[in-house]
Amino acid sequence: MFGNYIGRLMATIAKVVVEISLDREFDYRIPAHLQSSIKVGSQVNVPFHSRELRGFVVGLANFSAFADKLKEIKGVVGDKPLIPDEIMKLAYWIADYYCAPIEQAVRTVLPSAVRKRGARHKKQLFVSLNVDATPSSRPGEELCVRERDEGVAFTLKGKQLLVFQTLEAHGAMTISELKERAGCSESPIKTLEKNGLVTISEETVQRDPHAGMELLRTKPFDLMAEQQTALDIINASMDQEKPGTVLLHGVTGSGKTEVYLQALQHALDKGQGAIVLVPEIALTPQTVDRFRSRFGECVAVLHSSLSDGERHDEWHRIRNGEAQIAIGARSALFAPVENVGLIVVDEEHEPTYKQDESPRYNARDVAVMRGHLEKCCVVLGSATPALESFKNVKDGRYQLAEMLLRVDDRSMPLMRVVDMVVEKERDGRPQIFSRELVEGIYDRLDRNEQVILFLNRRGFSSSLQCENCGYVAECAECSVSMTYHKREHKLLCHICGAEEKVPERCPDCKDPDFKYAGMGTEKIEEVLTKICPNARVARMDSDTMRKKDSYRTVLDKFRTGKIDILLGTQMIAKGLDFPNVTLVGVLHADMSLHVPDFRAGERTFQLLTQVAGRAGRGEKAGEVIVQAYTPHHPAIQAARSLDYEGFCSQDLEFRNELAYPPFSHLVLLTFKGESEIDVMTAADHFFQRLEKVLPESVCYAPPMPAPLARAKGLWRYQIMLRCEHTVKMTKPIRHVQATFRVPKGVSLSVDVDALSLL
Repeated sequence: MFGNYIGRLMATIAKVVVEISLDREFDYRIPAHLQSSIKVGSQVNVPFHSRELRGFVVGLANFSAFADKLKEIKGVVGDKPLIPDEIMKLAYWIADYYCAPIEQAVRTVLPSAVRKRGARHKKQLFVSLNVDATPSSRPGEELCVRERDEGVAFTLKGKQLLVFQTLEAHGAMTISELKERAGCSESPIKTLEKNGLVTISEETVQRDPHAGMELLRTKPFDLMAEQQTALDIINASMDQEKPGTVLLHGVTGSGKTEVYLQALQHALDKGQGAIVLVPEIALTPQTVDRFRSRFGECVAVLHSSLSDGERHDEWHRIRNGEAQIAIGARSALFAPVENVGLIVVDEEHEPTYKQDESPRYNARDVAVMRGHLEKCCVVLGSATPALESFKNVKDGRYQLAEMLLRVDDRSMPLMRVVDMVVEKERDGRPQIFSRELVEGIYDRLDRNEQVILFLNRRGFSSSLQCENCGYVAECAECSVSMTYHKREHKLLCHICGAEEKVPERCPDCKDPDFKYAGMGTEKIEEVLTKICPNARVARMDSDTMRKKDSYRTVLDKFRTGKIDILLGTQMIAKGLDFPNVTLVGVLHADMSLHVPDFRAGERTFQLLTQVAGRAGRGEKAGEVIVQAYTPHHPAIQAARSLDYEGFCSQDLEFRNELAYPPFSHLVLLTFKGESEIDVMTAADHFFQRLEKVLPESVCYAPPMPAPLARAKGLWRYQIMLRCEHTVKMTKPIRHVQATFRVPKGVSLSVDVDALSLL
């Protein structure tokens, strides 16, 4: 595809991809009056059949095979290209590598808030005093004002006088603000404008997501020896002609963020920009605050919790060079930062960096490719790097920087694993809290210290079951049981979002008694309020974090000591830094082990290590209590001893034997549809064609029902491919896709380097 990416001076032909996903370019003639303004990356209006569409110029040429039939471009949107050259190249690489239509890749690299019709800067009417209007006398409650050029005098009183005096005292302001301050309608303002005493002008207003937030500026801290060594490695890479990728393996609390900050300063000193990625929106407020405290207004933030207007204006601040550092979640990778010197991917192992719709890119891997295209250094940071990154270090592709000590030589938290089977036998029934955890919570509350409790399941109970006949309330659209949410007193499906009323009697046997099995964060919150009635408890999960500022509000309260116990799902498991947290409790730690996925052990190890790292980050020692029913599982034991290399060596040996990633790339083809027969038939027919063109080096299996066989009303069948080289799988897939017609009612998705088999 790169062959079509051609730019020539004063080209007469533009290659355009339109807003419909057809996976092809269309040639259009550039009219003479637009030749100087159309460039690669320009957004244009083009005729397409009987209508007009928006599209992007992806290449320029002087010749076309369809020269006699070409239509002309109707117009250009904006005064300069929206997509820089290097990001356009990146879009083509994404489309090629992740087997996606080029139109989808182009849409991915540009926020919808910027590319959509009607996207524009916010403008407001401002009122200012006319420079030629001067007071000549002030008799009591009247004011005589003379307009210099005309020599005409006006006597102001009442509301007109209030408006004039307000502008004298406070300067120019918006009409709405002036009306509020002066306590008047628009009429006296218009009268003053008519008489030439004030000027009303339309001006662009910046929609600032940080408006009203004052932060104390910070200075660089003195680094420990390991931090300094890591920084030297990163800076040396930035200074090379061809910078590489650095894996920063730093234990929780080792000071990775300060290394990032000083590395960013090095990039700024070189006149370069930077991008910082964080995996969770929940982490963004705290991360942004730390970076803004150090770098001020040159930081822009891009993530989904901003309004469209805020995202539009932040993106344009980066594009116009007003902000040199872009921070945000996955999509911030495509920020139009000029002369990028450094890309940081924090918590690089996180699955949230993987897009779950086409193109299904992994921001960590695309960051490495952008670094290659723009010749900038990429830093992948984590306390528990992905096995893919660990192997890249072993193979010499990445450089390693290690920080195995916490800052100020603080000790790592003491981790204890509690066998909940023993607890059950001791008390005669399953327990939510072990005795050790309850005693630990009481102890911390007595000492005015804080506690974090982690359970990676929301809701009150994971299922509703009839004890008489065994009926379980299941989602009609998905192959999962419904979760009971007590506050709303309803059953919810966490896959498709379906809601149902809680039945008064069993639908099968009519028995009125139900058993609420399992537990979620809502149930834990209820139990906590009973065993710790005086504790201030807050819950963070997707049920409670629905408002724009919910994350910041709760985390600010926790930071200032207004919350004693913070309970939540994985959004509280990493990146948060609260010095007064001395106890972390992990409930049902082995929950993630019981899924049909070869990465289950790795995810469990990473999650336990990350959440444990929230404890003991200040002067006080930290403790972690992990509750599990399979306490002797290798992933749990490795997390208990914080043995990252030991876990990796053991898991890599298992992966190597079965040719699983990182010893191969994995491509997952998923067929979905309302009719199971149609889905199964389509998958079989596609597989029969694909099998004929796959190289011998590709490992594959025939279509099988997905582990989650039905979701959102759609049946799901999968074909899994594994090979050392991705192109040996994606090229045959594209070959079959070009001639295979997916039946109506069935869809096919291609997930390259799939992270989940569900």
